[in-house]
Amino acid sequence: MTKLFGTDGIRGEANVYPMTAEVALRIGAAVGRYFRSSRAGEHRVVIGKDTRLSGYMFENALTAGLTSSGMNVLLLGPVPTPAVGLLTRSMRADLGVMISASHNPATDNGIKFFGPDGFKLSDAVEAEIEDLIANGVDLNPSDKIGRAKRIDDGRFRYVERVKSSFPRGMRLDGLKVVVDCANGAAHRVAPEALWELGAEVVRIGVDPNGFNINENCGSTHPEQAAAAVLQHKADVGICLDGDADRVILIDEAGNVGDGDQFMALMASRWAAEKRLANNALVATVMSNLGLERFLQGQGVQLERTSVGDRYVVERMREGGFNLGGEQSGHIVMMDHATTGDGLMAGLQFLAEMIRSGKPSSELLRNFDPVPQLLENVRFEAGQTPLEDAQVMAAIAQAEADLAGQGRLLIRKSGTEPLVRVMAEHEDAGLMARAVNSVVDAVTQAVRT
Repeated sequence: MTKLFGTDGIRGEANVYPMTAEVALRIGAAVGRYFRSSRAGEHRVVIGKDTRLSGYMFENALTAGLTSSGMNVLLLGPVPTPAVGLLTRSMRADLGVMISASHNPATDNGIKFFGPDGFKLSDAVEAEIEDLIANGVDLNPSDKIGRAKRIDDGRFRYVERVKSSFPRGMRLDGLKVVVDCANGAAHRVAPEALWELGAEVVRIGVDPNGFNINENCGSTHPEQAAAAVLQHKADVGICLDGDADRVILIDEAGNVGDGDQFMALMASRWAAEKRLANNALVATVMSNLGLERFLQGQGVQLERTSVGDRYVVERMREGGFNLGGEQSGHIVMMDHATTGDGLMAGLQFLAEMIRSGKPSSELLRNFDPVPQLLENVRFEAGQTPLEDAQVMAAIAQAEADLAGQGRLLIRKSGTEPLVRVMAEHEDAGLMARAVNSVVDAVTQAVRT
């Protein structure tokens, strides 16, 4: 059996191995068996999903597998990924499951797991679960099968938890906010939370039909939201992705601010207030060199990790840090949540707008980013383009060309069959030539 888990659970095209109902059933039985063995007594699991059509299929298959192993299943319906982390812990569940492929197109789907503490599972636990899936598990006797039921108030619990992270007594009166929910899991909770806090809300991406999640909307396609900000003369735009664990912000002039700019803002603010644990921010190798230089000027340390919010969280827990995230918009505020939460991060930005009296454009321009270029090359299953001699030679030459004033990062995506080629350098022309040379070599390797 090929490796199932990537950097964020299991993900792929729906109805194509490994994202089939049959595999999902086996996964449910294996993960149920794994977590049932940890203690005696009643065992329960909460399951959430986004708005993809295939979510119904995987919800039913996982429920069958989990109940066959004796787990009682609590079905939350469409909720953001951070809601699953929250409710796993608050409902004293043994396990949380989120059915989502995050920012991927509707044809994909995925399965993410949370432990009883509300945090995503470690690599070691995932490896043990993979062994169980491969070897099979003994099913429970017929009188020990679990039950399943729907939980109707999951999204309301989540909205209240998100609102509780907002400064007490502060209101959003007078702010006009565009919120783009990517036709995904937050299409109801995000507008509700903003409205309940007093904002005038312009809603887009709130009409899911099973096929339009992330389609020309949300954090990966913020153009529609930027146009809406200008059209409605809004103060800010908040763009979430399909499962609402990441956010991209848009200022009143329609300019896009990424996760690096948000993290720069919050890290400097928290450091000034002596709230930034160990005076450090945790981010990935993808975060811009400009962020690192800005933080150095603020006397704040930058801790870098591998790409993936799970690795950010692991480093935060190891080092006792409370703020971290990714350039792509995963923002983890450990004082409030166990995983990235796009809506919660958006509310913190709105609170800073009110507190400072500054427009969103000023708060989203904390540093000048070093020119950065990212290109992707798709490859087929079984191909190993990064082991090709010509590719390795192109990478070595590009690294030599950028040495001293920039960075080159080559990696396989953990969620899609892509080789990602990223470079940073003050000389944009030199940077582009370095990236293009590596992309050309990888493209040639996957064609042969």
